Amino acid sequence: MLKVVLVHPQIPPNTGNIARTCAATDTEIHLVGPLGFEISDRYLKRAGLDYWPYVNLTYHTSIEEFQAFCQNQTGRWVGFSTSGKYSYIHFKFQPGDWLLFGSEIVGLPKAVLADCTETVHIPMSASGVRSLNLSVSVAVGLFEARRQLGLLE
Repeated sequence: MLKVVLVHPQIPPNTGNIARTCAATDTEIHLVGPLGFEISDRYLKRAGLDYWPYVNLTYHTSIEEFQAFCQNQTGRWVGFSTSGKYSYIHFKFQPGDWLLFGSEIVGLPKAVLADCTETVHIPMSASGVRSLNLSVSVAVGLFEARRQLGLLE
């Protein structure tokens, strides 16, 4: 099963919207601290509205804690980054993939990118736009992975 990982997210409504997308798709979401907000933040909850009971959320206080957790798990780390090697459209997702996304401000830390099995990017047509909003990027990446795996039916 696919998993979404947010490393150091900073903006509560983005994380709330992503949690809602994960709830709607029955996708695990892992938050890796430090976070730019409290998990109980009212903006985070407001973005998820009444969907929080359906969110399969795991919080890791640090990247080291997350890495230790993953040692007992299977699946590739697929890092989404503006510097990713492959276009997400041409990348072949697998059922156990962990889809990693960095903070809204700096993206995935270089050390985390280096630990990723593969890196992908979402192509931008306009040269002046460096990236999409984090919640949009997660939805685009997650739904493409789900489409490839036949999980949209």
